Formats: sequence, structure tokens, C-alpha cells
Amino acid sequence: MAGAVIDHMISLIIFLAVLLAFIGLFGETVQTAIMYQKNGYLATKCSDLLDNILLNPGSPSNETVHWGRSNCAITSFGLQDPEFTEYRLSPFSLMRLQSSSEEIYYNNTWYNNASWGIEGAYLLVPKSECINYSTATKLLGTNGTFGIQLEITPTLTFTIKEQAESPLELAIQVDGQGIPLSNAPLTYLMFWTDTTSQEGKPILNLETGPLTTDPTGKAVWRNDTLGLTTADNKTAYTFIVKASIGGLTGVNCKSRNAYIENAGNIAPFIDNYEDGTILLAHNPKNNTSDNEALHFNATFYSLPDIFWPIPRLSNWTGLVNATGPDPTMQIPVDARSAPGFLIVAYYSSSENAFGMSIMPWGIGSVGVSVVFAENPFMPANEWVAADIRQVRVGDTAYQAKLLLWSLEGYEVVK
Repeated sequence: MAGAVIDHMISLIIFLAVLLAFIGLFGETVQTAIMYQKNGYLATKCSDLLDNILLNPGSPSNETVHWGRSNCAITSFGLQDPEFTEYRLSPFSLMRLQSSSEEIYYNNTWYNNASWGIEGAYLLVPKSECINYSTATKLLGTNGTFGIQLEITPTLTFTIKEQAESPLELAIQVDGQGIPLSNAPLTYLMFWTDTTSQEGKPILNLETGPLTTDPTGKAVWRNDTLGLTTADNKTAYTFIVKASIGGLTGVNCKSRNAYIENAGNIAPFIDNYEDGTILLAHNPKNNTSDNEALHFNATFYSLPDIFWPIPRLSNWTGLVNATGPDPTMQIPVDARSAPGFLIVAYYSSSENAFGMSIMPWGIGSVGVSVVFAENPFMPANEWVAADIRQVRVGDTAYQAKLLLWSLEGYEVVK
């Protein structure tokens, strides 16, 4: 009798242990299934949200007012160019996005810095005139529920380096998605200055021509006839290059923004986005008032898809002093609606040295990227959905990538 009771007890214990193990395994399986379902929903939400951003122009967006081209308040968020359909984005809406890069404080104003590492390029928009992450996510209906990061980056990538100083040679490397862009036709614009007028204003010159990449995606611009040398800052230049092959178009630039001894350099700021007011700021060598003033000569160009710059405001000249006031100019009304760029050449008479900087007007004219996020570093333990679209900004091929993650936080409990 006692043996039978013991057998029953052992059987019961074994049964309960098996039952508990099964319940634990089943519970973990259920949690995994729930998480899989949530992740599937997140992936679908990411795809839908990306299309919603890319396939509507936002509002206001009508014949008289578009939020991407004015300082007006935005009531609906979208990046599509209102003059086109499909995946074609507004270069000006992208300019108003407050990027996750560094900010610059100048003259009692915070500026959003979207220059993103292009040498000698400045895209500095007043932070007060930008659309921040909080506003965008509220309009998209994702605030408090999802975290997002939107990246708009050129499909073709360029590396432009000085291969020799005297005479000047530039090496251009062009890559597609992970592979070199072999045997691709290139078109370049070379702006340079190495002489001045009698008043000390640098004289701005332009040369254009074709190049072709080799099987490794490399091309070399050689200074065969111009006699340019960057040794001791004797020449300043801005080199803009465009690649087109197989329906893909890319553009990039390099500007020799020399930091001149005892003078510094010049940085253009967008002082007022809506009316196109630009100011030139003196970036001094040190913080004393005895820095030398710099002579400058600036021209604003529109850049249509045919890649031939059209001067819209020429020979803006003067002096930039470390103590101010900063010279200002206004982009003509009929030129503000098209992408372009401002070229600023400057000269130090005491050092006999030149420098140059460029300010794009509209994302895409010189291949600037945009990263739009509250924090570009997502939580490490979260599952992040990603989706990608190939888009155009003007005539330039870009890739739009959206990262989306839940702010609720969930994981398998073990």
C-alpha cells in the first residue's frame, strides 16, 4: 500500500513538472509570436509612413504659398515636390528640416548646420525657420508612439581630393551602391581665382568640360592650361562635378575654403529663408579686433538640369570685417524658386592669399545629405524596421531611408 502511494506521488510530481515546463515553453512561444506580430506591424507601418512622407507635398502647398519655400507654419508634413508626382522631392522642403548635425550660434541666432562634411560648403539656416522633429512627428501622428529617423542621401558618392598642388590636379572617385561607377561620363564646373582687380577684389573665373571615369571609378582633372597652384594659397577654387550613367545622376563639390593667416575666412549664412537674404560672416583667425578685413567677390547662380550655371546676381563685392557689420545681399525673387548656389571668393592683401566657399540653395544642387531625427542613435535593445525608396531631388538621384522603432519597448521574457 505504501509503495503504491509513493508511486502515485512520484507520478504526480513528474506530471506537475512536465506541465510547468510545457506552460513555460508555451508562454515563451506565445510571447515570441506576439513580438513577431508586432515586428511585422512595425515593418508595414514603416513602409506606409515612408510613402506618406515621400508622396505628398505637405501643406500649405498651393500656387501662392508652399511651406518649403516660405517661413509659414506647416499644417501637414510631406516632402514631395508640388510641381511633380511620384518619388520626386522638393529641394526646398528638405532645406527646412532641422538636421541632427551640429548647430552654430552666431550673432545672437542659432543656425541649423546641414553642410554635412562637403569641404568648403555652408548650408546654415536659422533654427527658428526650420521644422523640428517634434513638429513633424506630431503632424505624422507618431509622437509618443514611434521613433523615426529619415535619411536622404545621394545614390552616387564622390570623393574629391587634391592629387597635386603645383600644378593643381584633382582626383575624383565616383561609386554607386557598393561598386565603382566605371566608364561614366562626367561634366565639371571649375570656378577659380588667382588674380584681383585694382581695388583688391578677387576675379572669379569659370571653366567647364567633360571627364570620364576609368574601370575603377576614378577620373583626374589636370590643370594643363590654367597654370593654377594651391601652394601658399595662391589659388582658390570650387570644383563641382556631375556624373550621369544608366539613368542615375549624381553631383558633388569641393571648395578650397582656405583659412588665411591673420585673416581667417568667410562663411555665408542664410539670414532670412523666405526673402532669400544672405549675410557674409568673417570667421577670424583669433578673437581679437585686429584681424585683417577680407576683400570678397560673390555671384549667385541658378543651376538647371542641363548643368550650366546661370548668373542671377553677379559681382557682389566689398569688405568683410571681423568687427562687422556683415555685408548682406538678397537672392532675386525669380531665382529663389530654382536650385542654385552662391560662390564667394575672398582675398587677403597682406598675405596675398585666396579662399573660396559655396552655399547651396536647395538640397541637391551640390549633393548635400539630410538626416532628420531627434536622436540618430536608436536604443540598442529595440527592434528597428527599415525601408528604402529611390527618389529624385531635382535631377539628382537620392536614396530615402526610414528607420522606425516602437517607443513602448517589448522583448521576450525568459
